[in-house]
Amino acid sequence: MKKFNKALAILLVIALSLSLVGCASGGGEEEEPAGTSAADLKIVLLLPGPINDQSWNATNYAGLVKCNETLGTNMEYVESVQASDYESTFRNYAERGYDLIMAAGTQFDEAANTIAPDYPDTMFTAVNGLVADGPNVAPIFPKEYEASYIAGILAGDVTENGQFGVIGAFPSELMENLLDVYEEVAVEVAGENGIADAAAVRAYANSWDDVALGKQMTETMIDNGADVMFVYANQVGLGAIQAAKEKGAKFIGFSGDQTTIDPDTVVASIVFDFETFYVWAVDKFIKGELEGGQVYMAGITEGIFSPVYTDHISDETIAKVDAAIESVKAGEIDFEAMYK
Repeated sequence: MKKFNKALAILLVIALSLSLVGCASGGGEEEEPAGTSAADLKIVLLLPGPINDQSWNATNYAGLVKCNETLGTNMEYVESVQASDYESTFRNYAERGYDLIMAAGTQFDEAANTIAPDYPDTMFTAVNGLVADGPNVAPIFPKEYEASYIAGILAGDVTENGQFGVIGAFPSELMENLLDVYEEVAVEVAGENGIADAAAVRAYANSWDDVALGKQMTETMIDNGADVMFVYANQVGLGAIQAAKEKGAKFIGFSGDQTTIDPDTVVASIVFDFETFYVWAVDKFIKGELEGGQVYMAGITEGIFSPVYTDHISDETIAKVDAAIESVKAGEIDFEAMYK
């Protein structure tokens, strides 16, 4: 009798187990494996400067914030990563199993492509990068020369003497291309406005963060006749704006909305809408559509550059900028012809 009860108990346990399995699997159908949500992905953004620089780093940080708000990611960030630490910082996060490591600036290209082969399960994305040597390297590139084209039109219309001061961070190919476009357009527009002998003078700070140097270089350019300044060098530009303010020169902002610093000095800015840019790129990654080995480009047509005006910009100039934007969208501008 005891043996019979024991056998019956075993059969009941087996029957109950099979019943529970059937319930869990939805009546015998195979359960779909749970996908990884955006919140579960480990993503980090490396920044070469502070998020409050009112320029490149602030613009990229805004993209991160928008991704977290819109896509539900939990993207982290690291500020002020120095050049000597690029590779070690990439490696640190890859070792910790991060799915996507983004880095803001073409200066991260070499380090990303060097480290990537050691971590095939991590995607490396340099923002403004142009090198994609491996299957897990996918740079995203804003066509900055399109933005500097618009900046050049603004500069050419606001100058009074046709003398343009231009400062870049480092003389890379990308920097030279966008400055070439800016200078040619600014000088051309000034000439069309009847200013003879318009010219641009360019110098490189060889720095992204030396505020004092930016101020000093700008003071020299203004003393030598420049009445409109254009600077693409992150925090270096903050010093340049201060010098322009003190000496009464005009300034065309670039990357972030620098009109908020001083609208009487920064009379217009070309804003990089990296909120749109980042959401576009990170959403591709989440969907598995950000494939390595290629560069993803976006510009005016994709809506990532937009002008911001102050009261110092005339309706006529705004109409000229609007027409230029439409020309870019229509593919009517030969940018390469402007490269020196």
